[in-house]
Amino acid sequence: MSQDTSIEPSDDHNPLAIPPSERDYRQGLPSARVVLVEYGDYQCPTCGELHALIKAVQTQLDTNLAEENYLCFVFRQFPQPQIHPHAQKAAMAAAAAGAQGKFWQMHDMLFNHQQALEDCYLVEYANHLELDIPQFLRDISRRVHADRISQDLESGLLSGVTDAPALFINGTRYTSGWDMEQLMAAILT
Repeated sequence: MSQDTSIEPSDDHNPLAIPPSERDYRQGLPSARVVLVEYGDYQCPTCGELHALIKAVQTQLDTNLAEENYLCFVFRQFPQPQIHPHAQKAAMAAAAAGAQGKFWQMHDMLFNHQQALEDCYLVEYANHLELDIPQFLRDISRRVHADRISQDLESGLLSGVTDAPALFINGTRYTSGWDMEQLMAAILT
């Protein structure tokens, strides 16, 4: 592995403007050695590929590192409805599931079924996760979580994000390749 695959700030990429907090959906502790923040869109094919890559990285780190609290993964919504018509509703579905304590289960479900994000499928996924369906539907129809999604979008824009996916490692924009070797090198350095 070459050293040039590390994260490097550049003139056209701002640092992460809003640090992770308790309001974020996260796996791991914010005090972890490495905090990985993704701005993503559930309908974006590249975000789907990155989802699989991050899952593989998490598994690799869990398997090979004896150190606890090494990685904290934060997902922030960055739907792009102008190119992905179901992205906003999918983000709402994830937030509605999160209100019922099942954000990560819905998050995985949405990425695993990116080609089926229409309303009927979102209800099917919620049912599969045993969510309170009337509450889930109310939350989506009343746009209960719209402000949270807007806050994620705004924090991304403040950080120089213009499209998804975007990754930050310990507050610095990751600009290297979307492959296991390069991402692991950046995380482990």
